[in-house]
Amino acid sequence: MGIDISIQIGGEAGQGIQTVGQLLSLVCQKAGLYVFAINDYESRVRGGESFLQLRIADRPIDAPYHRLHLLIALDRKAYDLHKSELDDGGLVMIDTEIGVEGDSVFTLPINALAKQAGGLITANTVAASACIGLLGGPLTLLNEVLEDLFGKKEKSVMDKNLMAASLGFKAVQLAKFQWAFSWQEKEPKGIMLDGAQSIALGALASDCRFAAFYPMSPATAIMSYLVSYGQKGLPVVVEQVEDEIAAVNMAIGASFAGVRSMTATSGGGFCLMTEGLGLAAISETPLVIVNAQRPGPATGMATRTAQADLLFAIYASQDEFPRFIFAPGTINEAYDTMQKAFLLSEKYQVPSIVLVDHFFNTSLYIADKPFQVPDRIERFYVTDQEISNPASYLRFQVTPDGISPRALPCNGDALVLVTGNEHSEDGHNSEAIDVRIAMADKRMKKIAAMTKEMKPPESYYGDAEMLLLGWGSSKGAIREAVDILRKYGMDAGCLHFVDIWPFPAQIVADMLKKKKRIVMVEGNMTAQLGRIIKEQTGIAYTHTLLKYDGRPFYPQKIVDQFMQ
Repeated sequence: MGIDISIQIGGEAGQGIQTVGQLLSLVCQKAGLYVFAINDYESRVRGGESFLQLRIADRPIDAPYHRLHLLIALDRKAYDLHKSELDDGGLVMIDTEIGVEGDSVFTLPINALAKQAGGLITANTVAASACIGLLGGPLTLLNEVLEDLFGKKEKSVMDKNLMAASLGFKAVQLAKFQWAFSWQEKEPKGIMLDGAQSIALGALASDCRFAAFYPMSPATAIMSYLVSYGQKGLPVVVEQVEDEIAAVNMAIGASFAGVRSMTATSGGGFCLMTEGLGLAAISETPLVIVNAQRPGPATGMATRTAQADLLFAIYASQDEFPRFIFAPGTINEAYDTMQKAFLLSEKYQVPSIVLVDHFFNTSLYIADKPFQVPDRIERFYVTDQEISNPASYLRFQVTPDGISPRALPCNGDALVLVTGNEHSEDGHNSEAIDVRIAMADKRMKKIAAMTKEMKPPESYYGDAEMLLLGWGSSKGAIREAVDILRKYGMDAGCLHFVDIWPFPAQIVADMLKKKKRIVMVEGNMTAQLGRIIKEQTGIAYTHTLLKYDGRPFYPQKIVDQFMQ
């Protein structure tokens, strides 16, 4: 059997749960293992129970595991909440001071050892080193990680952490843990990063030079990464503004001037941006918006996950106009999708909306496929030399494909007129019937070519008689569920959608025809993708597996629905 271990660090917000997870993840990566981690926390700075669940394997993984092999409980409540999730042979590691006993409990004087090392602040290092020891791992790898993290700080800080690591590791040497495994010396498997970072990197690879935002979980991390890259010298300006309305309008303004621009928000902020979305549409200004979804209307559940904004994104803002909707499911897909969103938004002069969610943005992945930086950035605007007569330039010229020649303002003799009102070909306001019809038809003509840009859903055992259909961040869980179902003898496969709108109707219809069971696996209450498929193809799904509790999909939980 291969390695597949699930470890959960639980406790009160502010206890450094993420620090323990970070140390363990870095050690596993150095050892050539794959890791996948999810963050579960409440929307408060301190108080409330949080946890980080880390899955360690010797094969690529993109989903959490539903049971725990090791629970590191930093307080009593974490023990009470999660002890029932232990798998057979699982173990709870908890501080001796908490006073919990039992057959599956291993008590360790975590705080006492931290004080011995030089301060309570090193308790996280004690816990991480004890965990490495229980798993049978080498202390040397943790020491290397600590030196990488603390080497540039005061020597006393690093020395305290190295001492804490030594004490925690030695304290568990006589303990027996059923799920310990043999660690092999292997090269690290690619790079480790979370979903938000992959989105930011994809934007930079697209030559994004300006981003505006108002902080809103779970999108803020995307902009934080962009800020950090700007501080390191990359040519991107990031502006934190007073609200989401300002953010989207600043992005539109920068894009109008010729700069590739974006904004990122969550559903509530996207609501405020819809008027700006319409402005981008009628002015045919490229715009990329990342909507990091979360559950509930209004504030909803700020630090939970959902897939309930799909229909909203497709129909947001008034009237009718074309747009692109994408929903990546892996960090490599996110990186590539951001580049596609910028490229196509500029090519067709329409908005591109990228849907992610809290689960995707905050989960930690290993990317073993390198991120490719394009050799050149293709741009879509014209200069005076490409316009036959700049003095008679028509910004919204009616063309067979609906795409007008886009000149940049103050970049030559061509006069660029743009307005938020309906307008004639030269950009002046107009309410004439023939002009209104011509402009509306012109914009919608783009859809034919835009649809051809859409990739079909990725097929995994697509010839199976039962297909599970999903989109966005549920990809890893659905694919793993398919593998389990097939081991049980079920003829199961899946389709995963990244490119969603304009919907590639004919391709999807061909992939779904004659299927006995079509199961929609979505993080919403109404099978929103399923409704789109029925509308666009006439093919109705037969079953649903819907989740709207704010938590992510687990592969085995999907399987259990079919085994009842």
